[in-house]
Amino acid sequence: MTSEPRVLSGRYRIDELIGRGGMATVYRGYDLTLGRAVAVKLLRRNLADDSTFRTRFRLEAQAASRMANPTIVRVYDAGEDSEVDPSGTVHPVPYIVMELVHGELLKDIIADGPVPLTDALRYTDGILEALEYSHRAGVVHRDIKPGNVMVTPEGQIKVMDFGIARAVSDSSTTVAETTNIIGTAAYFSPEQAKGEAVDARADLYSTGVVLYELLTGRPPFRGETPVAVAYQHVSEQPATPSELNEDLPRTLDLVALRALAKDPFQRFQTAAEFRAALDAANDGREPSKQELGALTNELYGASPRQAAETARTLRQLSTDTTMKRTQSGPPVAWIWAGVAVLAVILVSVLIWVVNIQPGGDVAPAGKAVPDLINVAYDRAEAALDDLGLVAKRVDEPNGDITEGNVTRTDPAAGTVMAAGQVVTVFVSTGMEQSEVPDLNGKSEADARAAIEAAGLKVGAVNSANNASLEAGVVISASPAAGSIVAKGSTVSLVVATGRVVLINYVGFTVDAAKAQLEAPDSQLIVLTQEDPNCAAQTPAIVSQQSLSPGEAPVHAEITLTFCTGS
Repeated sequence: MTSEPRVLSGRYRIDELIGRGGMATVYRGYDLTLGRAVAVKLLRRNLADDSTFRTRFRLEAQAASRMANPTIVRVYDAGEDSEVDPSGTVHPVPYIVMELVHGELLKDIIADGPVPLTDALRYTDGILEALEYSHRAGVVHRDIKPGNVMVTPEGQIKVMDFGIARAVSDSSTTVAETTNIIGTAAYFSPEQAKGEAVDARADLYSTGVVLYELLTGRPPFRGETPVAVAYQHVSEQPATPSELNEDLPRTLDLVALRALAKDPFQRFQTAAEFRAALDAANDGREPSKQELGALTNELYGASPRQAAETARTLRQLSTDTTMKRTQSGPPVAWIWAGVAVLAVILVSVLIWVVNIQPGGDVAPAGKAVPDLINVAYDRAEAALDDLGLVAKRVDEPNGDITEGNVTRTDPAAGTVMAAGQVVTVFVSTGMEQSEVPDLNGKSEADARAAIEAAGLKVGAVNSANNASLEAGVVISASPAAGSIVAKGSTVSLVVATGRVVLINYVGFTVDAAKAQLEAPDSQLIVLTQEDPNCAAQTPAIVSQQSLSPGEAPVHAEITLTFCTGS
């Protein structure tokens, strides 16, 4: 006997299974109200039983549902049903209803090895187009990977699961926990791997990893455990794509290395900038090995101390102790060779200074200024006095040397001076600091002027939709107003686009559409218009809207038409 198909919330019929993932199970479904095929994603019970996660998941799904772009899998609805287990316990069943997309996952395409160059660039451009749109809408994906990208039979890219990664990461406390839920650390940005706050540039890093894998057939970092991979994302240098696939133009090496920069400020700052670099790479001049080496040193010149700090940070975030290096990192052998050469030179200079003899019967010329860098001033003064030299103190700000310690001397260490001569000793007063001004509500031009007046620099300027603000008005700044930072630090801005995202409300009830359009994150002016030429429905259903789906100016008017005929 065939059982009746399950229907969620009295509206969404569950049909055959499409796929399973670490977070959810996906079914083909059917919207009984609007009469269309959909995909229905049911969250796994371990996530569904967490009330905090369910709340975050619902809010993120609502944000994702407001995005309408051909490169993004549409989210139609999100809700919660329930089920009873054999023991009689009732469990919540959160679900999201999405556009049903026919095609192949990008991860299955990559599994066959490097894809043709034109396809690799087209797929990456499609992902970046989706991110360019979502970032303008203020939505960061946080989990860009081939398993979240569909390629339709026509070659169209469709990115899915916007907002779900944030719901997961906000409910997890460690790298290991987040990784177990999301499924892989291979596409984590360094800031995600360290458990730090992320912005749109984390998505660009993950897209860089996808590009790298498309070009070479493998991700830039591999390891036995997720935390081992996370360590490499933070501390190690990737091989250039052309080293793994010699048919690739070196211009793409420059793009890939820039996208995979450890420091978010050294990456592409926007998806549009990344797309432009990809376009230019096709026609650009082949860089020399020297140019590639210079860029590599700029982006990945981490010190052994930084690597150790990274390992310690990641160990605090996980019980995993497999922090061994699995890639060739910075050239350690060269570093030690350089240290050895420098040591030999210093010893030779000291021997020369000690043993040099003046000509004839002339008395010794004097004493060499000792190396006093990072020595407390009192000790430095005493050392110079013992040599018969006079110390003259000059204070200066320095963020690298402890306050009260010597930053440099004039003349420099090793200079031979006669007794009684003056050595100027520069002493650190600590880091010169500045307070971040209040920038919220200012125009971008005024905010830039205020930042520079405070002795700071303007960092990344990203755009986001805000229904309350006109185009170019600052929504937020990072660091926040009132923060005390080093002088010369960068302040990043998020400015309003002057637009809001508008979806297709045809098929919605008039009341539901009006409630969303007038909500705080839209604030549009809604007008209604009756159409007596079509049969009335109860409740009234939107048959037309005056503004097309996409983006609309803030506080714009939109007219919703509904049928009133017999």
